[in-house]
Amino acid sequence: MTTDLLDLYTRASGWTGEKVAGVTDLEGATQCEPWQVRDLLNHMLETQRYFVGAARGEDATPPGQTSPDVLSADPKRDFDRARAEVIDTFSAEGVIDKTGPALGIAFADQLLHGWDLARATGQDATMPDGLAEAAYGVIHGRFTDEQRKGVFKPEIPVGDDASPQQRLLAYTGRDPS
Repeated sequence: MTTDLLDLYTRASGWTGEKVAGVTDLEGATQCEPWQVRDLLNHMLETQRYFVGAARGEDATPPGQTSPDVLSADPKRDFDRARAEVIDTFSAEGVIDKTGPALGIAFADQLLHGWDLARATGQDATMPDGLAEAAYGVIHGRFTDEQRKGVFKPEIPVGDDASPQQRLLAYTGRDPS
């Protein structure tokens, strides 16, 4: 399972990196209200830094609703550096076992925010095959109603015929249509 989580994170963050590369307007609106694209990117960078710090045993605090502006003039380079640091950190012997579900949560976070970014910037938001189903499996039922507050919006009901991507999005309070 440890290799699987690392592979899932690598694939999801690779796809998300493609969306970061396609950003042309940092001031555009996102579905993550009240965030603009810049705010979303800062949050994504801070989240990756959090997972790295926590995995290294550092005093790391999850990012809140307002992340510091750490974005440089080259968001793709910033993202690639943070992504590489997560992959390097979690590739070390025993780190995934020691950190429990952290890499799974990081994987789902990258995939979901990649979708957010794709939607906000007019890019194709179709998640790569198998990733939405895997992310749903990782996070579904993991959070209590209380823990969901501030992390996800309320779940949106979907039909039995919903795709894995629609199920994942609806579970996290994102409109899957």
